[in-house]
Amino acid sequence: VSLTVANLENQLLFYQEVLGFQLHWREGNRAGLGAGGSDLLILTEEPNLKKYRGVTGLYHFAVLFPNRRELARAVARLFALKIRNSPTDHIMTKTTYLDDPEGNGIELYCESPEDGSWTMKDGKYETRRTDGSWSDGREPLDVEALFAHLKEDDKLDASIPPETRVGHMHLHVRDIPEALDFYHGLIGFDVMGHAKEFQMAFVSAGGYHHHIGLNTWQGVGAPPPPSDAVGLRHFTIDFANQQVLDEVVARVDKA
Repeated sequence: VSLTVANLENQLLFYQEVLGFQLHWREGNRAGLGAGGSDLLILTEEPNLKKYRGVTGLYHFAVLFPNRRELARAVARLFALKIRNSPTDHIMTKTTYLDDPEGNGIELYCESPEDGSWTMKDGKYETRRTDGSWSDGREPLDVEALFAHLKEDDKLDASIPPETRVGHMHLHVRDIPEALDFYHGLIGFDVMGHAKEFQMAFVSAGGYHHHIGLNTWQGVGAPPPPSDAVGLRHFTIDFANQQVLDEVVARVDKA
């Protein structure tokens, strides 16, 4: 994920001290961070930027932790630093939401498919626990149960584990059918569902619940952000091999 930021120093402090990212490199007005391997986040500072609302762009990017223990460590760190966040139980994932200092949305989560799953059918979003009971999929997270996975010697200020990666992107778009035409028809993701009553759709590869979320919560027909906006610069889709990439690029060129 690549973000345009107004204050690189503040953002580096936040992502390292609050979220536990490692600084991989820094060159002038740019820096790369992650878990010690490939960059997960690239920050580029530009002058005189503003935060705009009612525009398309980033809703949140989601940081996927390998297990509940590592998510518990991340959430406990937020609590210890008194960082406002919203722990939420999506049943098949455990998560919390927060914003960085410039208003970029972030989700921290781990998978929990053993607890249940969700479907989108007939234009509706539905979640079922493994015992068959219904959930709205947006329950308050049992934080005490999550923290039970921590061990006494777990350090809250440790860096994020090397298995951490970007799990998905969630975007504000101007029109969901148009966005599905692009991400499904052109890029080649599978459509996992379109919940019209929630103004939301998910696409993914390989049967994953979603690699990209799409919504019109900033308004149908919302304009793109102006050139002086903080926020999403670009994000990278990592294909399996060169042949697949070449096929997608050929479709893009043709379109």
